[in-house]
Amino acid sequence: MCGIVGYVGNREAYPILINGLKRLEYRGYDSAGIALLNGNINLYKTKGKVSELENFVKQKNISGHIGIAHTRWATHGEPNNVNAHPHFSESEDLALIHNGIIENYDVLKEELQKAGYHFRSNTDTEVLVQLIEYICKQEKVELVTAIQLALSQVVGAYAIVVISKNHPDQLIAARKGSPLVVGIGKDEFFLASDASPIVEFTRDVVYVEEEEIAILKLGEKLQIKTIKNQEKTPFVQQLEMDLSTLEKGGYKHFMLKEIFEQPKSIRDSIRGRVNVDMDTISMAGIIDFEQRFLQAGRIIFLAAGTSWHASLVGEYLFEELARIPVEVEYASEFRYRNPIINETDVVIAVSQSGETADTLAAIRLAKQKGALIYSICNVVGSSIAREADAGSYTHAGPEIGVASTKAFTSQVTVLALMALYLGRRKGIIPANRFNELLIELNNIPQKVEETLKLNEHVLEVSKIFTYARNFLYLGRGYNFPVALEGALKLKEISYIHAEGYPAAEMKHGPIALIDKKMPVVVITPTSSIYDKVVSNIQEIKARKGKVIAVVSKGDTTVSKLADYTFEIPETDEIFSPLLAVIPLQLLSYYIADMRDCEIDQPRNLAKSVTVE
Repeated sequence: MCGIVGYVGNREAYPILINGLKRLEYRGYDSAGIALLNGNINLYKTKGKVSELENFVKQKNISGHIGIAHTRWATHGEPNNVNAHPHFSESEDLALIHNGIIENYDVLKEELQKAGYHFRSNTDTEVLVQLIEYICKQEKVELVTAIQLALSQVVGAYAIVVISKNHPDQLIAARKGSPLVVGIGKDEFFLASDASPIVEFTRDVVYVEEEEIAILKLGEKLQIKTIKNQEKTPFVQQLEMDLSTLEKGGYKHFMLKEIFEQPKSIRDSIRGRVNVDMDTISMAGIIDFEQRFLQAGRIIFLAAGTSWHASLVGEYLFEELARIPVEVEYASEFRYRNPIINETDVVIAVSQSGETADTLAAIRLAKQKGALIYSICNVVGSSIAREADAGSYTHAGPEIGVASTKAFTSQVTVLALMALYLGRRKGIIPANRFNELLIELNNIPQKVEETLKLNEHVLEVSKIFTYARNFLYLGRGYNFPVALEGALKLKEISYIHAEGYPAAEMKHGPIALIDKKMPVVVITPTSSIYDKVVSNIQEIKARKGKVIAVVSKGDTTVSKLADYTFEIPETDEIFSPLLAVIPLQLLSYYIADMRDCEIDQPRNLAKSVTVE
């Protein structure tokens, strides 16, 4: 959950590294640091954001053509100057940055202390750099060999980069469970946790695989070895990322920009997969394993956070349209409860980053049991996408804001396409109904654009509720997951406590909370259970609760009951989450903005959860 950047070449490293950290700051922002090699290793680090590191290094020696940099999300050791990365070895000949967790660091640390090594920090990372130096000296081996031997002793997940005063022309990187990508330029190499710091310099990249070591040496070709010293041939891929997508483009925050990008991101999720004129859906990943899907005993979704909410919508879609039994699991719980997995199961891993550690571990377990693994990810070349047997990319484009928005709607779009395809292939969806749904899905991007016209109205309503300390979100059917997602967005960025519930469950506990100070958001567009939700709203109003309702355009019943309404365009019930979630995203954004919260980088959160 940290951001790693490295450079070796003929340019000055500092500008590349510091700008790379800014691009990766969404991965962690407790502290930041940089190490530059120029005869000696000049190491600077500080608690706080990358901007504070920039201020800290003013008037300091930042020259050098090789260096590493890091922005941290704390796991072991509180965020402070000492625990920030990079970390020195005992002699200060080595410096190391690390993303991940070394689970057996205590045992290793005790042994190193007995050998006379001293520790400056409370981190697990410092143990690793000390261990590498210890092996170098005790075994009298080269640095690469020492790193291989050290990594064979550690338990846990890592992406590391090492620089050495005695090797002034090379970086050595390794990964297990945490992402690393190498950019290949002309007589230079770039290294990062993801491609965003690399794209402005080169399109040629190599994704470092599990338990591989990358040796980036000036004047030589990229060398890849395994921890067991097997030589590998680097597989060079072309980045398709657009640099403009990494900038705010005039918006105050990335989150707001990404909310307004949803017409495009949904359209891009559909593009090339739907042919309305020919009444077809084409998805290569499903076509390749069509019989496994059609004969599946059940589908198991594995996800976390917003992706879990998208998967809940997927459950409704797959069960209604394709009549396949579905279970939606928290990946973090699934792998630890000895789950029953059959060879007829299809496991769908849903992850924006494609690097979520719990989801990655869970699909490996399912794969061992013989299940088919299908991935739905946004990041091309990510670990989950590579681990899966097949998959679909959402094509949402980079999502920088920690609070996910366009990833949710893109994931739901892809899940809708999959369910429609399977339902038609199984003969469950009649031809005329299938055609209607394809046409309506194709119209969703334009209807999202129309929904975004609520922006000013949502802003005005948001001003009223900055006082709130609690919110309740209610929905039924397809919009119960939207209630969960709306509550999560508010919690994440405004720090207001919020809970999502199925509307009918309100009577089984939450109704006790309702009074004149309690805002209740009710998602109730036109649906087969509309009247039931109207009854729930009446129960809230009878207890003087403040109702904010998301309704279909032209609604008269709920509009008379609610204190405030957000009207969304009419659509088929199965696609209503794609529209209903938009005003909830805006509501959370504007409440957080008026509370002066850190919207793109909310406290304690990181975008890509690459540790358990």
